[in-house]
Amino acid sequence: MNPVADLILGFQNLIAQLPEWAQPLIVFVAGAVPFIEGEGAASIGIIGGINPVIAAIAGALGNFVAVAIVVLLGAQIRAALTRSKPRKPASARREKFQKAFHRYGVVGVSLLGPLLLPTHFTAAALAGSGVPKARVLLWQGVAIVLWTTLLTLIITGVIAVAV
Repeated sequence: MNPVADLILGFQNLIAQLPEWAQPLIVFVAGAVPFIEGEGAASIGIIGGINPVIAAIAGALGNFVAVAIVVLLGAQIRAALTRSKPRKPASARREKFQKAFHRYGVVGVSLLGPLLLPTHFTAAALAGSGVPKARVLLWQGVAIVLWTTLLTLIITGVIAVAV
């Protein structure tokens, strides 16, 4: 198995052991984990028996809180680095991000980013590029809500068809 699959199973087992009122807290925590994110956390919660709306809200909030922390810290780190050091040549990964950023902008990178990378990484890259924090948080929030809602609807539909 892989570590992400083990983590998902761990969250599902934990949900099953907790009282109903505490289960959304686990979904919230799962949403804060890169590669699980809001959509994965909502799916874990729904499969674990949590109401889909509650699971989606808890997963999206967990994801957004983690992304907000990353953006705020990333912006502070960028400010400290740009004050004290000359700029180094960009790495290949950084150049790839910059090409996507210039092609799609903050909106496109935020909305399409989850197809390739966790929102945490995309948010950090945007904040590190000097995009204003409020703009990063707005579009990352929109992306988290859209992707979590989409996956929640898919999982709910799959479960409804299977039952």
